[in-house]
Amino acid sequence: MKFLLSLLLATQLYHPAIPKPTKDTIAIVILDKPHTQEEIKKLIQPSKHLKLRRIFREALDGFSVQGRPEMIALLAKRQKHIVHVSPVHEYRVQTEESVKIIGAEEVRRFYDRDNKRLTGKGVTVGVIDTGVDYTHPDLKPNYSGGHDLVDNDNDPMETTDPGKATIHGTHVAGVIAANGKIKGVAPEAKIVAYRALGPGGGGTTEQVLAALDQAMKDKVDIVNLSLGNNINGPDLPISLALDRAVTKGIVAVAAAGNSGPKVWTVGSPGTSSKAISVGASTPTLLVPYLLIEGRRLPLRIQPLEGSTDWTLDRSYDLVDGGLGRKKDLRHAAGKVVLIKRGGLTFSEKAKNAQEAGAKAVLIYNNVAGSFLGNLEAETAIPVGSLTKKDGEWLLKQQPTLVRLLIKKEKDQLAEFSSRGPVTGTWEIKPDILAPGVAINSTIPGGYLSLQGTSMAAPHVAGACALIKQAHPDWTPEQIKAALMNTAQPLTATSETQQTKAPAHYRTYEQGAGRIQVAEAIQAESLVTPGSIRFDKFSNSNHVHQVKLQVHNVSSRRQRYSFAIPAHEDGLHWRLPFSFILGPKQSKVITIRLTVDPAVFKKKIHDGYLRLHAGSRILSLPYLYVLEEPGYPRVMGFDFAMGDHPGSYRYEVYLPGGAEEFGIALFNPESYRFVAFLDTSTRLKKGLISKELPAAELPPSGTYLAKVFAKKAGKEDYIETLITILK
Repeated sequence: MKFLLSLLLATQLYHPAIPKPTKDTIAIVILDKPHTQEEIKKLIQPSKHLKLRRIFREALDGFSVQGRPEMIALLAKRQKHIVHVSPVHEYRVQTEESVKIIGAEEVRRFYDRDNKRLTGKGVTVGVIDTGVDYTHPDLKPNYSGGHDLVDNDNDPMETTDPGKATIHGTHVAGVIAANGKIKGVAPEAKIVAYRALGPGGGGTTEQVLAALDQAMKDKVDIVNLSLGNNINGPDLPISLALDRAVTKGIVAVAAAGNSGPKVWTVGSPGTSSKAISVGASTPTLLVPYLLIEGRRLPLRIQPLEGSTDWTLDRSYDLVDGGLGRKKDLRHAAGKVVLIKRGGLTFSEKAKNAQEAGAKAVLIYNNVAGSFLGNLEAETAIPVGSLTKKDGEWLLKQQPTLVRLLIKKEKDQLAEFSSRGPVTGTWEIKPDILAPGVAINSTIPGGYLSLQGTSMAAPHVAGACALIKQAHPDWTPEQIKAALMNTAQPLTATSETQQTKAPAHYRTYEQGAGRIQVAEAIQAESLVTPGSIRFDKFSNSNHVHQVKLQVHNVSSRRQRYSFAIPAHEDGLHWRLPFSFILGPKQSKVITIRLTVDPAVFKKKIHDGYLRLHAGSRILSLPYLYVLEEPGYPRVMGFDFAMGDHPGSYRYEVYLPGGAEEFGIALFNPESYRFVAFLDTSTRLKKGLISKELPAAELPPSGTYLAKVFAKKAGKEDYIETLITILK
């Protein structure tokens, strides 16, 4: 096989141009200023067969249209008032100890200016999601109406259709403001629900924009978006709309995404410059590790949500369980079963193993890296996941005995949490972290533990409600700064860092760190913005500077001084001398960084500046890029069975984005083009992950796949053999 592949790689593969879209598409058109409905109709009139869908007035100045792609492209060229035309992308949901760990429980003893306990009372939070089960007893007291932007009515109830039912928005709302059997972060905040994601948890740019537009009309105080896509770009319409919402006084909170641990994976709307982008950390967890005879380091198990606790009391034989089908599990009784991901759902694999008498199930990934997942039904045996590398290594060790080691871990960066920085702007994202692993909250009909940055974001939205109640005159920028300035930078353990000495996660992985609500509420000084971006350095520009505003929000004088950063050859800092601010005073300061590229060779440099503010220390993450790395247009292609019968899934990373992307299939013997497995145009930087249903796949067989990306006249590609079995 290796010899055949080497021969194929030496052969030039030619494929036809990717097919042009023939179906109508929907696009968001951004205007340079507000237009009336009649003016907008005149704008699109010259472009035949374009249909006006929605007009946006609050979230942005613009509208959505439907029509042929070539007509939409002509519209952008003909009209001078059109700033940008963006295709509609799909957005999907991203998913008592956690409340305690961020300090929200401690805050209950604090009081606002009216001598009322801090519970979020008087603050309204808009939840843009899959809807909310407003009949849930823990949410009913705080529900304050809503809108359905999928069915276009005023009933934002979760989808209840069999097979496509949703629970996500109710879970998010519970983290923010549950007030019953469980308590959210701000248990007396009002919840307004905006159903923008429909059956199955999916929705479009258009629906999310419409929801945000309505939330701005309703004048909510805070808006939470626990949704996103894998497009790492600051200029997508929803990211721009969140920037405008913040400018108009609304605190915007967005999930960073669940595409980690690779860098450059933060997705829109978590790329919004002014919104609070939230990554996921862990609360205190009992984490299972697998001990194997003859191996020094244990293997970390990621328990699937809904699994019973990992409590194996002795050593057990490990057995290969194939894909977890009943015929693969004939020898599973009394053993730990190792199952490959794909072909069946996680729940089906677990059920089959349990019925076969297995003691535990380990599902290893079929593409590079780890994964997280949820079981649809409870199991009587523990179920967890492993990386592809660990799973394949275990297969080679059989037969072997394994036993369990339980470690207590707290405040670790969740592996799935998306990392930055943001492409093009080099901003640090996420801004902060909050617990997003094993979060118990409300769902229709009960309660469930879920994980994801979707669960981390509402912790921050609830924290913002508490800060807003305590400091009603603080701006969204100041509330964001309070959380960032007082956050706790997290340290990687030796298991996650793969080094002997622990070290801080990078700033573009965790932002300022994990939020500390009590410290944020008691902040006496604020620095805005909360992070420092020096942009990209080049050989012609060695000196960069940024301006920060320091606010003394206390009622007494405060002295300020910067700690001197650790010395590095080739870097020279120029920081302000110490200064004093009186009560409620503020001062604009300048920070300058000079770099000698001949001495300092790092492509990316980041860290934290420490500002002594009275008796407290404020932490300011910073980042600079020496030059843009010369990434190939395409990398990291993986192809494997999907999680549903007959389906396949692929992942590929586009560091520079692509004007054209495709997977062309060839006959591996004749090199003749067979078909396109998939094609796309105008893709942003980031991770592309897609599951292809059986109906869209070519006949069973082995193909030579050419995975290519084109941009600015340059094409890069990967060639590899793939097998499809139906």
